[in-house]
Amino acid sequence: MGLRPLALVLLAALAGCGGGARELLPDLEQAVPYAISIEQIPGRRLLVFASAVDNVGEGPVLLEGSRRTARESEMRARQIIVMSDGTRRAIGVVATIRYARSETHEHWHLVGFERYELRTTEGRLVRPGRKTGFCLGDRYETSAADLPGEPPEPVLTRECGRFGSGLLAIEQGISVGYGDDYVPELEGQWIDVTGLRPGRYVLVHRANRDRSLREAGYANNLASVLVEIRPRQVRILARCPNAGTCSDRQA
Repeated sequence: MGLRPLALVLLAALAGCGGGARELLPDLEQAVPYAISIEQIPGRRLLVFASAVDNVGEGPVLLEGSRRTARESEMRARQIIVMSDGTRRAIGVVATIRYARSETHEHWHLVGFERYELRTTEGRLVRPGRKTGFCLGDRYETSAADLPGEPPEPVLTRECGRFGSGLLAIEQGISVGYGDDYVPELEGQWIDVTGLRPGRYVLVHRANRDRSLREAGYANNLASVLVEIRPRQVRILARCPNAGTCSDRQA
């Protein structure tokens, strides 16, 4: 199935917005990190967690990746902006789509969509996350009321060209009113805290950190949680949406 039928479904869902031809931009909302725990593996100690990003904007996050030949290891990415009159326009973005193989998935990843960091309570970076790629899709419907332009059913569900290492083009993204989540069992959903001193730290999740994707706004692209890390467990002290710092006073 080519790219155009999916685009038509998205346009049909957005029909009736009316008005002049203006951009219907996505708006990524980063969820507060959750399902946090300490996992002990031979020789290492990991802070594991789940993450999620919702699209609460007027238009979908829609990306097309393409390459000229299968000899190229990466695809170039374009963001497709849906207009209010039903047309589309493509813009080049500074983003890479790369094929990834691991125990739990094998498909094309958008590199650098979301970043994980562990910081001190003063904001100093202590440990970065190592996960680099993400397959965007309509994994769940957001808990918010139906948004204008929200399709009645998930649309972006193709799993980013799963088992298709020879593909020359793929499409991925998040529809209006849907979200993309990553459970702790997936590779990269952790930060290595081996040798880290027990104490209070801030776990920060940030979507679209370099703003390579066009959005309606960026204020809700990050969220954090204040945790107390102990040798064999972690305790959540405060949850801080829309903030890269977190303290008891913000809870």
